[in-house]
Amino acid sequence: MPGPGTVPGAVPGEGRGLPSPELLARARLLVAPGLSASLVRELERIAGRDAEPSADGVTAGGPLLCVGAVLPDGLPTGRLLWFHSVNAGTDPLLAAGPWPAGALLTRTVGRMGERIAQYVLGWVLAECQAVPEYVAQHARAEWRRLPTELVAGQTALVYGTGRIGGAVAALLRGCGVRTVGVGRTVRTGAPPAGFDRVIGAEADPEAEELAGARWVIAALPSTGATEGFFGAGRFAAVRGATFVNVGRGATVDPVALEGALRGGGVRRAVLDVLPEEPAAPGDPVWRLPRTVITSHSAGITADEDVAQDFAACWEAVASGRRPELAVDVGRGY
Repeated sequence: MPGPGTVPGAVPGEGRGLPSPELLARARLLVAPGLSASLVRELERIAGRDAEPSADGVTAGGPLLCVGAVLPDGLPTGRLLWFHSVNAGTDPLLAAGPWPAGALLTRTVGRMGERIAQYVLGWVLAECQAVPEYVAQHARAEWRRLPTELVAGQTALVYGTGRIGGAVAALLRGCGVRTVGVGRTVRTGAPPAGFDRVIGAEADPEAEELAGARWVIAALPSTGATEGFFGAGRFAAVRGATFVNVGRGATVDPVALEGALRGGGVRRAVLDVLPEEPAAPGDPVWRLPRTVITSHSAGITADEDVAQDFAACWEAVASGRRPELAVDVGRGY
């Protein structure tokens, strides 16, 4: 028997029900008002039905299929069959309250891994070529040669071994960087593509790798287990690495990061994400030494990403398979 609020007819899946073909055929397609007209037309083509703006409210009956960033106000969650997030991170959705029982949640990744990997590589190369220092010299009209370094043979420690972390590792590895992944679980056999080695967190090898890393790259989702993950203990093990966060701001203890920057353990920081966004002009984060903050722009989602991943999820659901981009709402990713 379905649980309270579960859409009758859902097919049991891995922790979440999969919509039955019958329900999927009857589902009304609700789209967020901020989606472009061209994207909405593509979603309609994929789903084979007209879309309705979710902001108009939901009065008529029937199961619901939503595409957007947040659950619409007043949505009868007991009728929610499937929600496809236009973002890769679904923590804001899950933080709003208990996820509707039986409703499938999928997300958009698209080519975000490639974009974020280029972002990381761009900062890595800029640092090795002393670009920040040369920019500062230019502002002072100063002519002075500065030492540079090669990336090949140095180590990048990448926290998160999924699609995004793997894409970052693969691009860095292509430049000769030794790539070590830190994952929630470590599988036996060969490491995932892009990594020379994968270790687990909270292990002795982690401290050793932190001490030898030239770059520490955070690509973790925001979950209960990762909140404040990069705290005083981990930063104390860093010996001159640059810290790059392309995951979620909540995974970093800002006080601990500031202490590591001022103490010299962390050479510099590049932060694309912050605990509170956008940061107000008076936020202390703007005064962190040797730090650059970008506006959560490392992996901006494009319309084609949403359409591509929605189509892949649609094909899987229509075939009775759990989509690869389905979110385990218990883990948060």
